[in-house]
Amino acid sequence: MSALTVSHDPEQSWDDLVRFWEEMEWPEGSKVEIIEAIITVSPAPASRHNVIAARIQRRLYSVVPEDWEIFQTQAIAVPSRLGMFIPDILVAPVQECAETDTYMPAALAELVVEVTSRKNARHDRVSKPAAYASAGIPLYLLVDRWAPGGPTTTLYGEPNGDVYRVLSAVKFGDPIKVPEPFDVMIDTSEFPVD
Repeated sequence: MSALTVSHDPEQSWDDLVRFWEEMEWPEGSKVEIIEAIITVSPAPASRHNVIAARIQRRLYSVVPEDWEIFQTQAIAVPSRLGMFIPDILVAPVQECAETDTYMPAALAELVVEVTSRKNARHDRVSKPAAYASAGIPLYLLVDRWAPGGPTTTLYGEPNGDVYRVLSAVKFGDPIKVPEPFDVMIDTSEFPVD
């Protein structure tokens, strides 16, 4: 099953999009995001996708400060880009949240990680980094299992407007270092390859 997009009125405001996103009954287990003002519904990720996210999360736990948390299902909002994203991993300081809060401002994130899926890899390569950079998220780690030249992992940083600088890029099998405040090495040889 591939991603499905939901039509909306182009005149809808950000608040209308968010209200629709929050109130609609979406298929159980699906990932529902707003990407460039379009609501996108994707199936739950495959097991290899989840294994990669879990291995990265395990490495991050050893270095994340006690007042920060690692999330796998936390939505973050980038209203300026008409985006509501659910990164595969999000690292952010723990905030006081109302029980009704369904998302947090993206600017609170210190690191986001996306693991590509075959059908919607373009979002992780183009739309999401532009939104994450514009929100000022310091680090973006893209694990691209479907990269044209073979599986790669790319670390982006130093956001400027809606553009990141590539800090490091490696093929699966090589380690990649995530700098301060994490200062951790991710061993991509642990990632399953399709």
